[in-house]
Amino acid sequence: MTDFFKDIAPLRFDPKASGLAFRHYDPDEVVMGKRMEDHLRFAVAWWHSFAWPGGDPFGGQTFERPWFGDTVDLAKMKADVAFEMFEILNVPFFCWHDADIRPEGASFSESRRNFEEIVDYICGKLESSKAQLLWGTANLFSHRRFMAGAATNPDPDIFAWSAATVKSCLDATQKMGGQNYVLWGGREGYETLLNTDLKRERQQAGRFLQMVVDYKHKIGFKGAILVEPKPQEPSKHQYDYDVATVYGFLKEFGLEGEVKMNIEQGHAILAGHSFEHELALAASLGIFGSIDMNRNDYQSGWDTDQFPNNVPEVALAYYEVLKAGGFTTGGTNFDAKLRRQSLDPEDLIAGHAGAMDICARGLKAAAAMLEDGTLEALRAERYAGWDSEAAKAMLAGDLESAAARVEAEGLDPQPRSGRQEILENIVNRFV
Repeated sequence: MTDFFKDIAPLRFDPKASGLAFRHYDPDEVVMGKRMEDHLRFAVAWWHSFAWPGGDPFGGQTFERPWFGDTVDLAKMKADVAFEMFEILNVPFFCWHDADIRPEGASFSESRRNFEEIVDYICGKLESSKAQLLWGTANLFSHRRFMAGAATNPDPDIFAWSAATVKSCLDATQKMGGQNYVLWGGREGYETLLNTDLKRERQQAGRFLQMVVDYKHKIGFKGAILVEPKPQEPSKHQYDYDVATVYGFLKEFGLEGEVKMNIEQGHAILAGHSFEHELALAASLGIFGSIDMNRNDYQSGWDTDQFPNNVPEVALAYYEVLKAGGFTTGGTNFDAKLRRQSLDPEDLIAGHAGAMDICARGLKAAAAMLEDGTLEALRAERYAGWDSEAAKAMLAGDLESAAARVEAEGLDPQPRSGRQEILENIVNRFV
């Protein structure tokens, strides 16, 4: 045991507590026939919680953590602190990038040896911990070698380096019993067309993902491969802009049956969408997998990765998750970080505890809306005309047949209200 959280006891569900506690998240509360913990499947992000130094575009490190450094021993201390936090929060999962959990070596081989030693160390902890690995991923964006991308890089040696990194991370994810593996193309984009071959880079990205899927099957990894879309940042034009863009990419390379989506709230906003839009679209396309839960500052133009605090937003997101059948291998990963002035260990616990309560409130509101059934009944009513045999025949027919109905039947269709305000008022009854 470390002494980083020495004064903080494991959190309990206590709506009347005055200090750190869960006031809405009761893991054993049954919602729509399932325990709340099994619905939400919370995960802690290793990178923001334990690796992020507290910098921003205008200032450097503000956090001073005893495990910051470039040695294996400090990486093990970081893991010790992480599992202590998992126990305090009683979370079932965590997530990592390779660079979050191991020190960088002087060569790929040294970095790989460091990684394998830390993976073995974490595997030892998994034997006695409730928390398990939701997903692993590779950091193919922070180091300067990736400034022009990883899979899309004009240098084939960097493509090879990236392949070796993903192979190691997928091996480690399988060894830890991870339920998913995520690819986020943080630098898979371009800054100017003057030095970019779009067709070549797209082909490289597609082939890379095919290679990952092939390797998954070769080693017998049973988890899901997930792609996480994000627009604009850090590259001016990102190839994985949003769910629709990624789906088109998957179709082009024959991967729509192999790869699903890890969708982040903040990334959806940067793409000009709502979180629920991206979730609903992924579900309709059959590629919904998992979520990163956070929020952006709507007065800023970048990804601020704050903990969620807006129950109506979260409720609409979980409404789409529940409509999609809920999570299978996926879950709710808090891709969220403290504000750089929040220096204390208690802040780290409070940020997650508050977010878990917000998600619990959102989930219960979403479940209540679904169980009430009014929204879905009104939706069905709006499209009821398409359930007729005549409408089905028209849709299966040709343009001439559809056109012929207008004069033959004297059609004079009139617009009908979309009832948006009424629907929004219904939602507000629950949130």
